Amino acid sequence: MDKTVLVVDDDKDIVKLITKSLRFEQFEVIPAYSGKEALSILNENHIDFVVLDIMMPEMDGLEVCRNIRNVYNIPILFLSARDRDIDKIIGLEIGADDYMTKPFSIQELTSRIKAHFRRIDRLYKEWNELSPDNDSNTSPLVLNEKTYEAFLNNQRLDLSTKEFQILSFLKHHSNNVLTREQIYENVWGDEYGEINTVTVHIKNIRKKLGNQCDFIKTIWGIGYKYVEGKE
Repeated sequence: MDKTVLVVDDDKDIVKLITKSLRFEQFEVIPAYSGKEALSILNENHIDFVVLDIMMPEMDGLEVCRNIRNVYNIPILFLSARDRDIDKIIGLEIGADDYMTKPFSIQELTSRIKAHFRRIDRLYKEWNELSPDNDSNTSPLVLNEKTYEAFLNNQRLDLSTKEFQILSFLKHHSNNVLTREQIYENVWGDEYGEINTVTVHIKNIRKKLGNQCDFIKTIWGIGYKYVEGKE
């Protein structure tokens, strides 16, 4: 695979283990042993995926994630010894796309990363088959599926990869009610995770869209519906 993964952890043995496994799967891997080093690498290299430890000295993973999200839409997987639900929720809310706890299975980690890129390939194929007429040119929300950029009233939105994918899926099925299960299956696919993460991501998307653009409607007991204008 012609993809580059940045692995960030102050534990050199963990970095070595992940690097060896990903390189066996034909990924390019760049190691980093601190948050500052990771940000420096991002400024100088094209990175397709970030595996990020949370508990690091000087600059922890949460701060690194915030810094990344200020500039990039790169998918981020948190790797952490913190296994409480609240820790996972915090990680997802600040912009991570996935979360694994230590000790972890290197096979599962590798599988999650590979699943992410398989899903992206499927989405590109689906989007390329969509007719341009399926998206209204008068919509205040414009999504660029090739660059993963979103613009609301010509202002760029800072969305994580998962947030973008959820919003795109909802928008391409405007006025249709989608269950949390449908959203999870389309965005996370065969990745491991919890369906409640859909609710967390929807909350984040709404916050970023703002109160004046209430496009995502909750259909209680069923799921969500994307609507622009009056129903």
